[in-house]
Amino acid sequence: MHRLSIPIVLLAAVSLASSQAQKSQDYNLSVNVELVQLPVSVLDKNGFPVQGLKQEHFAVYEDKVLQDISLFKQEDVPLSVALVVDASGSMTDKVRTLFTAADTFVRESNPEDETSVVSFGDEVRLDQDFTQNMHDLNRVLSEITPNGNTALYDAVFLAAKHLKENGYHEKKVLLIISDGEDNHSKYQLKEVLETIRASKIIVYSIGLLSSDLGYSNSYAFAGDGKKALKQLAEIPGGAAFFPKGRHEVEQVCKRIARDLRNQYTIGYKPRNDNLDGSWRKTVVKVNPPQTIRKVTIRTKQGYYAPVARDSQRASAQPTFK
Repeated sequence: MHRLSIPIVLLAAVSLASSQAQKSQDYNLSVNVELVQLPVSVLDKNGFPVQGLKQEHFAVYEDKVLQDISLFKQEDVPLSVALVVDASGSMTDKVRTLFTAADTFVRESNPEDETSVVSFGDEVRLDQDFTQNMHDLNRVLSEITPNGNTALYDAVFLAAKHLKENGYHEKKVLLIISDGEDNHSKYQLKEVLETIRASKIIVYSIGLLSSDLGYSNSYAFAGDGKKALKQLAEIPGGAAFFPKGRHEVEQVCKRIARDLRNQYTIGYKPRNDNLDGSWRKTVVKVNPPQTIRKVTIRTKQGYYAPVARDSQRASAQPTFK
């Protein structure tokens, strides 16, 4: 009788352990939520970064619920940057300005940044993979020859994908330089915006749209192009700029580089720990010292919660040429 009881006891013990493991796994799935990190730009009335703020000056809300900040820092960390430059025919008389913009941004950035160059016309091309070599970047930029139509949305999608999969640094930035007029993409703007929303990439855009820049061409859809560049940048907490003259282009690029090098990073573990893949709206508020009268805040508009089981959809996607 005792010989029969031993396997039964062992079986019961294994069943109990399995049940406890399953309960533990289920519990972990519901509470093991990733730390949400928000890049936050705080700017004064002149657009310069406000430095020296402390954690107690900030409050973070997710879906209107106040969160407990568990990570707070301000530091100039190396970036992985994707330069997305318009090489379509509509940029023919803007190529010198385009080169100035891209070159200025690279020169003003952290020396440890790595940068790739993606150009687009009829097709999207990876002209330069990630590098810290300024000579290679300048050579690639100087060789861009505008021609063809404008596949802007495909370029943003592919550059973001390449940046996410191949960028070495944790902080990733995508800088778009274009007139914003897409007429050749397989992707729609709403699809690209959704991809950006779901990523951890910060986007900035420079729209070379203004007639004040001295360009000979006129664009009937400049309003639509401006709107697209603003949407692409503002959803992930970046900004869109539209220089009114050639002299402003260089200043804009310096401003973007300065902004990125002086951002705060705020992290929290959401009170809502459901792994349901839902969209969570984030709002950051700041109460600066009385010596600082007025500030502007830029950060991500939200994020998608993780899901317990991640499913991948297979679909035909455009690729680099």
